[in-house]
Amino acid sequence: MKAAPVDVATGRLLGERFRIPTPQPSTPEAMANVVRDLDRHFTDITGGSGPVGVAFPAVVRAGVVHSAANIDSSWMGADAASAFSEAVGRPVVVVNDADAAGIAEMSFGAGRGRSGLVITLTLGTGIGSGMFMDGVLVPNTEFGHLEFRGESVERYAAASAMEREELDWEDWADRVGEFLDMVDRLFSPDMVILGGGVSREPERWFHRIDTRFETVIAAMANHAGVVGAAMAAV
Repeated sequence: MKAAPVDVATGRLLGERFRIPTPQPSTPEAMANVVRDLDRHFTDITGGSGPVGVAFPAVVRAGVVHSAANIDSSWMGADAASAFSEAVGRPVVVVNDADAAGIAEMSFGAGRGRSGLVITLTLGTGIGSGMFMDGVLVPNTEFGHLEFRGESVERYAAASAMEREELDWEDWADRVGEFLDMVDRLFSPDMVILGGGVSREPERWFHRIDTRFETVIAAMANHAGVVGAAMAAV
């Protein structure tokens, strides 16, 4: 788990990101304690005041968690916003982590100023997604959980499939291309932005991507989730 103070007018971090290992098990109480400690680390910059945003790996509606595919099952139905707010002592806004990354990318990155239907995808251990219509977020899309060949498409095309199945970069990129073809058939986007850790090495795989819509590499890199969470809180 990581955090940083953010200037939401510019998307600039006001301090180096600070990390604390995710607790195991990652229960609501344990994670709330980490959020508290992350917040306290930056008291000299924030003064312990101001809005707090948390990017969370689940479907989140009105601060309540509605899925637990990649988190501890004890989070199902939990009021994350209230748990984190109690821990830090002031209001907290909780947003899906891929939505947070998309908010940052649309505000300060490759999607800045773009209209129409824009989809942001984070390719990592799983596949996260954000969908924006004329710059407005359609939350909790979770495209990585679409079914493909009898399983979740993130199992087939996430970056983690490379190591698990010993794929080379080009074979993996071809799988991403199949996923993008499905996205095209379902949503007909004007633009797709590809992020996640693999966006730091586009020379290894991006030349294999061929789509009918504009496809670009994300610009915000590892700062996207932190910046987007902060923006969701204001």
